[in-house]
Amino acid sequence: MVRLVAAIWLWALAALPAGAEGCRLALVLALDVSSSVDEVEYDLQRIGLAAALNAPEVRHAVLRGGTGAVALSVYEWSGRYKQTVLLDWVLLQAEADIDRAVDALAGATRSESEFPTAMGYGIGYAAQMLSRAPTCERRVIDVSGDGVNNEGFGPRIAYRHFPLADVTVNGLVILGHDDEVLGFYRNEVIRGRNAFVETANGFGDFRNAMTRKLYREINDIMLGGAIPRSPRG
Repeated sequence: MVRLVAAIWLWALAALPAGAEGCRLALVLALDVSSSVDEVEYDLQRIGLAAALNAPEVRHAVLRGGTGAVALSVYEWSGRYKQTVLLDWVLLQAEADIDRAVDALAGATRSESEFPTAMGYGIGYAAQMLSRAPTCERRVIDVSGDGVNNEGFGPRIAYRHFPLADVTVNGLVILGHDDEVLGFYRNEVIRGRNAFVETANGFGDFRNAMTRKLYREINDIMLGGAIPRSPRG
């Protein structure tokens, strides 16, 4: 298993980090496009993300919520080696930057639809994305999905073998398909400082849930509630 993870890391490592002055947050959004997500649900997810990024409160958090820019990237994940970048790293420093990111996400085309949920591989890909992100004060991975890992190694092994020690991982759980998904995200997915799980009551609620989540993680808000558990070895 260790050799497998090491091989995946070598496959994923593409470039060295790019510098960026005054960047306060590097945020990677990881969208689930496994076979449990149908076309209608995919559109609700993609358009919901674009709308959430476009929400006035999220725009305000990005541009006026702190000192320094927010760097954003978005990719889709499903099976092993099935990850596709929808939005490569962009510094959101002005309204026009957010406009372009919203347009890119709203016009994106689904990359995969027939593969299972290989979350460990998806998280490993996030490590690759962060390896070439601008240098920022905080690094956060935002994973959304409607099911538990069912192919390959899971999040705990990914956290043990990929360079994610100082990275916060938050989760957006889409309820309705899998009764175990919320517990899975709470116990095995989220990790790091101020990590939390947001929930959507089905894909129709994805836009509202993502809006809440983006606002909270961009502002680095810590609320009361469940205490994130550290992945066990």
